[in-house]
Amino acid sequence: MNDDHGRNTLESADDRILVGRATDGDTAAFAVLVRRYTPMMRAYARRILPGTAELDDVVQDAFITAWEQLATLEEPDRVKSWLMRITSRKAIDRIRATRPHADVEELDVSAPDRTDPPRQAEASAGVAALGEALKELPVGQRQCWVLREIGEYSYEEIAEELGISVSTVRGQLARARKDIIVRMEEWR
Repeated sequence: MNDDHGRNTLESADDRILVGRATDGDTAAFAVLVRRYTPMMRAYARRILPGTAELDDVVQDAFITAWEQLATLEEPDRVKSWLMRITSRKAIDRIRATRPHADVEELDVSAPDRTDPPRQAEASAGVAALGEALKELPVGQRQCWVLREIGEYSYEEIAEELGISVSTVRGQLARARKDIIVRMEEWR
């Protein structure tokens, strides 16, 4: 009974507490982070990788790296974006390993499951149109958009990840958003 209470307490703990405990070697606290963020990391990796066969490997690699580097996390309450960055790097590394010089050009964007077939068809068509609009963007704009809108990166994090200035990120995102709005006009 005591273990169940302890587990429930950990499950409801905020990220800062879980990171602190996991940094001290508490594997149960780290397991809560794994359960909390695996679905989001899988969904994010699915949008980067061209197929789904390697999703679990990428997420597992990301968690292994996170466990090994947890002590370097300076802002424990930002563990979510930190895990997403690690997942992004692992997924991009996986693409590069299988296809040298490949960019994040193929987004496997799936429609949300809906029980109403017409709504599901409409959502699928909208998502497909967004996928096509993203494919039409120049590489830099597409990378910035994916990292910001799907990866929830800050402008500073995008700049660091891509090795460009924050003002370049702002410009790339502004152009990408404008282009997507024009291309997606019929879906508004």
